[in-house]
Amino acid sequence: MVTAVAQRLAAQRREINDTLARLSLSSENLQQVKDKMRVELERGLRKDSHSTASVKMLPSFVYRTPNGTERGKYLALDLGGTNFRVLVVKIRSGIRKSVRMYNKIYAIPLEIMQGTGEELFDHIVQCISDFLDYMGMKNTRLPLGFTFSFPCRQTGIDKGSLVSWTKGFKATDCEGNDVVEMLREAIKRRNEFDLDIVAVVNDTVGTMMTCAYEDPKCEIGLIAGTGSNVCYMEEMRNIEMVEGDEGQMCVNTEWGGFGENDCIEDIRTRFDREVDEGSLNNGKQRFEKMTSGMYLGEIVRQILIDLTRRGLLFRGHITEPLKTRGIFETKFLSQIERYRVVRAILQQLGLDSTCDDSIIVKEVCGTVSRRAAQLCGAGMAAIVDKIRENRGRNQMNITVGVDGTLYKLHPHFSRILKDTVKALAPQCDVEFVLSEDGSGKGAALITAVAQKQVTLRTLMDIMKRFRRELGNGLCSDTNPTATVKMLPTFVRSIPDGSEKGDFIALDLGGSAFRILRVKVSHEKKQTVQMESQIYDTPEDIIHGSGTRLFDHVAECLGDFMEKQNIKDKKLSVGFTFSFPCAQTKLNESYLLTWTKRFKASGVEGMDIVTLLNKAIKKRGDYDADIMAVVNDTVGTMMTCGFDDQRCEVGIIIGTGTNACYMEELRHIDLVEGDEGRMCINTEWGAFGDDGMLEDIRTEFDREIDRGSLNPGKQLFEKMVSGMYIGELVRLILVKMAKEGFLFEGRITPELLTKGKFETKHVSSIEKSKEGLTKAKDILGRLGMEPSADDCIAVQHICTIVSHRSANLIAATLGGILSRLKDNKGNPRLRTTVGIDGSLYKMHPQYARRLHKTVRRLVPESDVRFLLSESGSSKGAAMVTAVAYRLADHGKRRTVEMHNKIYAIPMEVMQGTGEEVSTFGSFL
Repeated sequence: MVTAVAQRLAAQRREINDTLARLSLSSENLQQVKDKMRVELERGLRKDSHSTASVKMLPSFVYRTPNGTERGKYLALDLGGTNFRVLVVKIRSGIRKSVRMYNKIYAIPLEIMQGTGEELFDHIVQCISDFLDYMGMKNTRLPLGFTFSFPCRQTGIDKGSLVSWTKGFKATDCEGNDVVEMLREAIKRRNEFDLDIVAVVNDTVGTMMTCAYEDPKCEIGLIAGTGSNVCYMEEMRNIEMVEGDEGQMCVNTEWGGFGENDCIEDIRTRFDREVDEGSLNNGKQRFEKMTSGMYLGEIVRQILIDLTRRGLLFRGHITEPLKTRGIFETKFLSQIERYRVVRAILQQLGLDSTCDDSIIVKEVCGTVSRRAAQLCGAGMAAIVDKIRENRGRNQMNITVGVDGTLYKLHPHFSRILKDTVKALAPQCDVEFVLSEDGSGKGAALITAVAQKQVTLRTLMDIMKRFRRELGNGLCSDTNPTATVKMLPTFVRSIPDGSEKGDFIALDLGGSAFRILRVKVSHEKKQTVQMESQIYDTPEDIIHGSGTRLFDHVAECLGDFMEKQNIKDKKLSVGFTFSFPCAQTKLNESYLLTWTKRFKASGVEGMDIVTLLNKAIKKRGDYDADIMAVVNDTVGTMMTCGFDDQRCEVGIIIGTGTNACYMEELRHIDLVEGDEGRMCINTEWGAFGDDGMLEDIRTEFDREIDRGSLNPGKQLFEKMVSGMYIGELVRLILVKMAKEGFLFEGRITPELLTKGKFETKHVSSIEKSKEGLTKAKDILGRLGMEPSADDCIAVQHICTIVSHRSANLIAATLGGILSRLKDNKGNPRLRTTVGIDGSLYKMHPQYARRLHKTVRRLVPESDVRFLLSESGSSKGAAMVTAVAYRLADHGKRRTVEMHNKIYAIPMEVMQGTGEEVSTFGSFL
C-alpha cells in the first residue's frame, strides 16, 4: 500500500516537473533569445525591414542625457496604467543640485480606459485642473513633459502618434493620432489653464533620464513592472528612420512586441497562448505577456487550473475564484516567494490547500518569475553587446536605470536578471540603478534638456524662414521691408586664373585697419605676393565725424605707399568695407547703416568711394584708382575662389557675421539683366529684426540688445557673433550667481562689468584638456574663487552658448545652400564655402559643430569648407584684379573694332547710293 502511494506521488511529481520544465530555459535557449532579439533590433532600425520588425525601435528625439546644468520648474504627467500621476518638479543645478517633486495620484476607471479617446483625455485634463488648484498654480504657464507609456511613433520630441494600446487600455479614436494634440484639444475644451507641452516620452526614456541625472554612464532605461520595455542611446548613423548620422538618439525599443513574427514560438507554452488568446490584444505584445507583471499572475493561474484539472493540485477541485481571469495577481508571486505566505493567499482566493499544494504553488510562481527575469536578461544582453560593438570596444562599463514593481518588489527577479546578463554578455560590466523617483522626474528632465537645445526640427524651421527672407530681399516689391537686404555687389565672376597685376587692398571692418600690396604674377604658375601693415583706428575716430575717419584712412594709405616707395604710381585699389552698403556699381557704394560699434557721423547714406577720393585729393601727395568696393564676405569668397573655383559662398564668423553667395541674375530684381550671376551680400546679421526670431530669443539676448549702440537692429548677429557671445555668457553667470546656483551666490564688481567676459574666454574654456584650468584662471581674474563644480558649470554654459551660435549659423547657411541647389536644378549640390573669422578659427569645437549641422540640414550636398588664411583683404585685391582683367579685355575688344581698316573700291565710291548702302551692309 505504501509502495502504491509512493509510486502515485512520484508519478504526480514527474508530471508536475514535466509541466514546469516546459517553462524552464537552458543556456542554449537564452543564447538563442539573445541572438533573435539582436536580429529584431537591427531590423527595427532599418528602413527596408522596419515595417515588418516585431521590435519597432521607435526614435524618441531625445538626443542626450542630462548634464547637471538643467534647472527650472516643470509640470510632468505620467500615464501608463490604472493610476495617473501629476507632478510639479523643481530642478536646481550647480553646487546644490537637487530635484524636488510634489505629486498627486489619480485613478483611471476601467470605463475610461476602455471608453472613447475624448473621455480619456478630458479625464486627464480634469485631474490636471484639480492638481493645479491644489498647488495654486492655475495661472502659471509651465513647460510640460508627458510620460505616455505606450508605443508611439514620434516625429519630434513633442509629437507622438499612438501605435497601439497595451496594458489593458482600449480607448477608441486614439490609435494613429497624436497624443499631444489630443491633450492640447482637451485643454482647450476645458478652457481653464494653458500649458507649454515640450516633450512626450515613454516611461523607459523617463527612467533612463532620471538615473542619468545622477550617473552619467546611464544610457539604458528598463521597465519591469506592469509592462516590460527598454530604451537605450543608439548611434544616429544606425537609425535609418531619422535623418542625420552624427551623435546619438534614445531609441524606445518596444521590445514587448518581440515574437509577434513567431520567432520565439519554440519557447512559448500552451499557457502563454491561453493568456494571449484571452487578452484584449490577441497576437500582440507576446514577449511582454511572458515577462511583465500584468500577465505573470495569469500565467500562474492557467498552470494551476491545468494541474488541478489533472488531479495534481487542490484534490482536483477547481473553485469559482480560480476560474476568474485576473484573480491571481502578480503581486502574489512576490509575496509567496518573499514571505512564504502561500496558504494565506490561497485561502484569500477561496482555495483549500494542503502543505503539498503550497509547495507546488510556490514552485509554479518561482518558475514563471524566473523565466520572466531570464528573458529580460537575454534581451538586455543583446542591447548592451550592441552598444559595445557600436563603440568598437572590447570591454565596456554601462549603467541601466530600472523602474517597475516586478523589479523592485520581487525577491529574486533582479538577481536572476543580472546573472543572465553577466552570463550572456561577459564583456560588459553592467550596473543596475533603481529609479526611486519614477519616470515623472525623467519627463521633467527631458523637458529641461529639450528647452535648452535648439532642436533639428527648430533649425529646419529657421532655415525655411531664412530662405523666405532671401526671396523677399531679392524681390523689388518686398525688398524695402525685408530684414535680409540682399545687396548686389556687382561682382559677376570669381577669379579664373588669368588675373595679374600690382594692386592695393584696404580692409576696414573693426578697430584694426589693414592695408596690403598684392602682386599677382604669371611666371611658371600664378602666384600671389602680399605685404601688409595694420593701423589702429582710435575710438574717438570710430565715434567721431566721417571726415576725420576718411582723413585717417587716407593718411594711413599715404604712409603705406611711402614705405612701399610707390607714391609716384597710380595703382588700382580694392576697398574691403565691412558694413552694409547699397552698391550701384562696383566702385560706387552707399553706406546703409554702421555696425560693430562704428558711429562716425555724416557717412550713412553717402558713397564711401567719393568720401575716400575727397580725402585723398585733399592730401594731394599721391593718387589712387579705387576700382572696387567689397564686403568682407565677398573678399573671403574671392580669396578662396582664387584657390578653388567651385567657391561660391563666403561667410564671416568673427566679431560680426555675414554671408554672400553667387545668385542667378534672373532672380535679382534690383539689377537689370537676366544672364549670368552676381554675388549678393545678404547682410544676414539683421535677420529677425522684424520679430521673426522672437520664439528662440532669450531674456539674455534681449538684455544684450537693450544695452547695445543699435537696439532693435542686427538681432541675429547679436545671438551668434564673437562681439556678443562672451557677454551672453557673462549675463547668464550673473543671473545664476544671483540665484545661488554658482559661486555660492557671490558676485564681484568685475563680473558685473559689461564686456569683462570676452568671447576668446569662451574658446579657451571649451578646450578639452585644459578648459577647466582656463575657467578657473579666467574666473580668478574676475575676482571669483570658483569651486570645481563652478568651473564645470561655466564650461557647460559656454558650450550651450557657442553650440547655439554654430547651429543658428548652420541654419542660415543651409538656407543659402538649398537655394543654390534649387538654382542649379541638380539632385546633389557640390560647392565650396569660403570662411573667415576669429570665432570660427579659434574656437576648438565651433567648426566641427557647424559642419555637422549643415550636413544634417542639407543632406543632399557635398560642401567643402575652405578656410581663408589670407583674410578678406586679398579678396578685395582679387575683385580688383578680376575687374581690371574684364576692363582690359573690354578695351582691347574696343580698340580692335575701331582700328580695322577696309578699302572702298573706286566703282563703289563712284557708283549709285544703293551700291554704297549695300556695301555698308556687307561690312
